[in-house]
Parts: sequence; structure tokens; C-alpha cells
Amino acid sequence: MHIGELSALCVAICWTLSALFFEKAGNEIGSLSVNVIRLMTAIILLGIIAWITRGYFLPTDATSYQWFWLSLSGFAGFFLGDLFLFRSYLIIGSRMAQLVMTLAPPIREVTGYLLLNEHLTLKKSLEIFITVCGIIIAMLGKKRGGKFNFNLPLKGFLFALGGAAGQAIGLVLSKKGINGYDVISATQIRAITGGFFFILLVTYLKRWGNIKKAFSNKSGIKFVLSGSVFGPVIGVSLSLYAVMHTAAGIAATLMALVPIIIILPSVLVFKEKITFFQVLGAFVSVAGCMLLFLK
Repeated sequence: MHIGELSALCVAICWTLSALFFEKAGNEIGSLSVNVIRLMTAIILLGIIAWITRGYFLPTDATSYQWFWLSLSGFAGFFLGDLFLFRSYLIIGSRMAQLVMTLAPPIREVTGYLLLNEHLTLKKSLEIFITVCGIIIAMLGKKRGGKFNFNLPLKGFLFALGGAAGQAIGLVLSKKGINGYDVISATQIRAITGGFFFILLVTYLKRWGNIKKAFSNKSGIKFVLSGSVFGPVIGVSLSLYAVMHTAAGIAATLMALVPIIIILPSVLVFKEKITFFQVLGAFVSVAGCMLLFLK
């Protein structure tokens, strides 16, 4: 039974649902409120699961080594990465943002090359190029007269790119820090770190009034809670479980299927008009990710 591969595929489904829920929530209560509430929710839910499964509500049995690297992972992925990603949802939508997120595996390869002295071959460089080409194709549109142009706002693209970088670096740091530790508690450490820095940010920006106001929006809170269950709790925990039970490359490849899986829900839920270039770009970009990890 390929439990690692199956877990990674379930992650892609969870992240698709999470992206859709968080886009809806962000449109109603704002991306910063979504991030704070979802992480507080995730910390509590993860604590309950850990308490039931191993008797610890908080990860007090983690070593200082695990706390250090998983906290760095939480800062990179749960704070910086999600801060950028959730902002991009409001500008370019979850579907296009998740397409840009296919750059996470290539960024992970480049990060491994620069920080961990991993070998970056000509084959991998070509496959990274294919993934980037897929993003470019998806961004293409036509003006009157048949001329091509890029129809994706640069600001939204850069925010999504920041999200991809945060996720990629967070995955590298998680793999280094988990060191056989429980995946639920490891995820909770990441969520605690991310939540801590969001609290500092909200305090600095003096946005606590917006957080309080968000709780009066029942629809927005419902979407946040749904996204929190499928994203930081089930999705991220399964991603760490998948990395532990299969090769990181295979797991990352299956997780990268989100831009394809999300196409149909985006049409049904948000009534988006999908162009030929966007569908083609999604398949090319995901194909680049898959080739990147084929031996």
C-alpha cells in the first residue's frame, strides 16, 4: 500500500478546498484576519488531536533542535509564505495563485543547491524551465488585433511567488527539523510560530479592531474554520506524513496537482471563465514539476 503517495494526493485535495475556502473568507473579512484566526484555530485543533493520540496538548516533549528548525519552518511557511499567498488570493484569485505555487518545487531545488549543497543537474534545470514556461503560458491573454499580452497583475504574481518561496523553504526546514518527531505536534510548532509572528504584525499595525469585527461575520468565520481544518490541520499534517513515508520529490509532485484539481471548482464556485492558455499553462507547469522528480 502506497500510504505516502496516497497521503500526498489527499494533501492536494485538502489544499484545493482550503484555497477556495480561504479566498471566500479573505473577500469577506480580509487576509490578515483570516491568517490570525485560522492559525489560532489550527493550534487548538492540533493540540486536541495530539492530546488524544499521544497525551500532549502542547509539544513540550520536542527537543530544542526540533523547536529551532520547525520554528524556522513555521516562520518561512506559515508566516511569510501565507502572508504573501493569502494577499495574492484577493488580487488574482486562488486558482491563479495556486498555479504560481507550482514554482515551489523548483524553488526547493534551487534552495537545496544554494543552502544544502545538493546537486542541480542540467536535467533538473530544464524541468524547472518547463515549469516556468507553464506559468508564463497561463498568464498569456489576447488583446484586440490578436496581439498577446500578460493578463495577470504583477503585484498579485509577486505575492503568490513569495508564497511559493515560503512554502518551499518551509518544506526544506521541516524535513531537517522533524527528525522522527510526531507530525501533528511538528505542525503545531510551525503553527505556533506563525501565529506568534502574526500577533506581532497585527499589534504593530494596530489591526485588533479588524480581528474583533471579523468574528461578527458568521459567513467569513465559517469559511475560515473550514479552510483551517483542510489546510493547516489535515493538509499540512498529511504533507509531513507523506514526506516521512515516501520520497520528498514524489510527495511534492503529487501535492503540486492543486492547479489542475482547482480548475473545475473555480468554475463552479466562483463562476470563473477559464481560457485555453490558463488550462494549457496549468498542465505544462504541473508536468514540469512531475518531471523534476522522476528518476
